[in-house]
Amino acid sequence: MEEKLNLILSRLGNIETDMQGMKTDMQGMKTDMQGMKTDMQGMKTDMQGMKDEMQGMKTDMQGMKDEMQGMKDDMQEMKNDIQQLDDRVKKIDLTLENEIRINIQRIAEGHLDLSRILHDAMKPSAEVEMLAIKVRQLESDVRDIKQKLA
Repeated sequence: MEEKLNLILSRLGNIETDMQGMKTDMQGMKTDMQGMKTDMQGMKTDMQGMKDEMQGMKTDMQGMKDEMQGMKDDMQEMKNDIQQLDDRVKKIDLTLENEIRINIQRIAEGHLDLSRILHDAMKPSAEVEMLAIKVRQLESDVRDIKQKLA
């Protein structure tokens, strides 16, 4: 029985040694787990920083998107203004072509008619002037004849 006891004790010693080895291994695993926990915490912090940066980029992108929309609206407004201006220019061009040009032509024709009428009205005046000159010459000739006869 003593042999059995020694055998049990010896086996218990082996188990104790094995348990001590397992305890050491467990302590190493615990240390490794603590290191992994620290690494995970660092990764978590890094991920939070990246998340914050991504949120900032998202905000910046939204601001740029809003600015682009504003620029699109401004461009559309300018397009509308240009279209209205183009329509006004076409209207002015048509007015010039269809109304003003015709009115100028009518005024020119009226001026030409007035010029002809004035010219015709001045013809008798020119004839009267010629007759007055001839009468003066004749009067002068009559005086000369009177002086020679007297």
